[in-house]
Amino acid sequence: MVFSSTFFLLYFLPVFLLMYHIVGGKWKNWVVLAASIFFYSWGAPKFIFVIIASTIIDFFIVRRMHQSSDDKRRRQLLALSLILNLGLLLYFKYANFFVENVNTVLSTFGVSRMRWLEVALPIGISFYTFQTLTYAIDVYRKAHEPLKKVSDYLLYIMSFPQMIAGPIVRFSSVADEIERRTERAEDKLIGAYRFAVGLAKKVIIANAMGEQADYIFSSDLTEINAGIAWVGMIAYTFQIYFDFSGYSDMAIGLGRIMGFHFPENFNSPYISRSITEFWRRWHITLGSFMRDYLYIPLGGNKVSAKGKLYRNLIIVFLLSGLWHGASWNFILWGAYHGTFLILDRLFLAKFMSRLWRPLSILLTFLFVMFGWVIFRLESMQEIGQYFSKLFDFGSGWYCRPTVDFEFVLYFAVFFSFIGASRMGASLTAWFFEAKQHRFSSHVMLTAMSICLFVVSVAIVTASDFNPFIYFRF
Repeated sequence: MVFSSTFFLLYFLPVFLLMYHIVGGKWKNWVVLAASIFFYSWGAPKFIFVIIASTIIDFFIVRRMHQSSDDKRRRQLLALSLILNLGLLLYFKYANFFVENVNTVLSTFGVSRMRWLEVALPIGISFYTFQTLTYAIDVYRKAHEPLKKVSDYLLYIMSFPQMIAGPIVRFSSVADEIERRTERAEDKLIGAYRFAVGLAKKVIIANAMGEQADYIFSSDLTEINAGIAWVGMIAYTFQIYFDFSGYSDMAIGLGRIMGFHFPENFNSPYISRSITEFWRRWHITLGSFMRDYLYIPLGGNKVSAKGKLYRNLIIVFLLSGLWHGASWNFILWGAYHGTFLILDRLFLAKFMSRLWRPLSILLTFLFVMFGWVIFRLESMQEIGQYFSKLFDFGSGWYCRPTVDFEFVLYFAVFFSFIGASRMGASLTAWFFEAKQHRFSSHVMLTAMSICLFVVSVAIVTASDFNPFIYFRF
């Protein structure tokens, strides 16, 4: 089940919100937990028992770790928790990839292939794993006391607004709100506005971009010209941003309605002036997780030799790429961005900062778009073909995109770059972050949100094209 589906919008969400607001305070967490289990079971009924069982086991491992006064014992229990959760991720997400590549090597030497039944990938397994890791590590570091009830831990891990596709919520940031939180009418309204805007970004913009991108990327890449290749790349660039940021907005909005304050996940990434800045603005919770739980423990910036610093950057981004999917194109995509971060450290960031601001934004945007081609195409051969078409200027520029695509593209460009202006920043703050709206503001924002919601639902019900890119990560 995804947020932009008819079932979620017209049945699941209204019933959940009604139940959540009519029960007493001590039952609210149970309503969220029951809804989350149903939500996950709808899409992955075979895995729900694995997820629940492993989460309960992990809860008691971490509690035992917290109660122990023996440092060696605490480290052993932390290692056990990490092995349990990373082991699930490695098995479900990477076992097929490992066996496939081993068989490729074996067949090269004429050795019989390994027999293997393919493992199905549970939805949201990557985000599930990161949240379990933050819980164990935050408790080990004594950043926060562990939760007292196993039901609260299940709620933290399985909360339906953010389990499937984030944002990645650190335990220490929401622990107090799980056990006791204040729900204000102002927060509920702002959460509803945020959800409506996220839904519109996903349904109105991302889906229109995705339809064009899917058509071009699934074509015979040897037959397209430069114009078509560039349109496909641009379409996918805006699709993945509005698809993922829209979903994050919906998750943050739903959390706000329930009194949770989930972290921001995007901050106008396409106005970045370097790849380093891009990663401070794109998938912020993933970047901060990798920094605090991997990059800094490896030594971060505080290493004696620059070679070790560059090694740390490459390791982090290779793993970031692999986290997105068990395929060589994701590893290549991670290496691509890691290389740019090293170049930024060497000279590129300083060079870009001296350029005219619009030019540095444009160049960074081009680098990011080229990276999305690698991200989108799994075959190395297809990636090579696509890049050859992008720069085959003699092949022609004729391209006839759909009218819907051309119309929506203007909105995509406008909303992607509006954050560069003071007006855009002020508008965003007013819409999402105002501490105290006037009554007239609420009337206007409510009317706008209802219009966006109705239009989005109409589009969803009228179309059978409604993909979600990060659903499989």
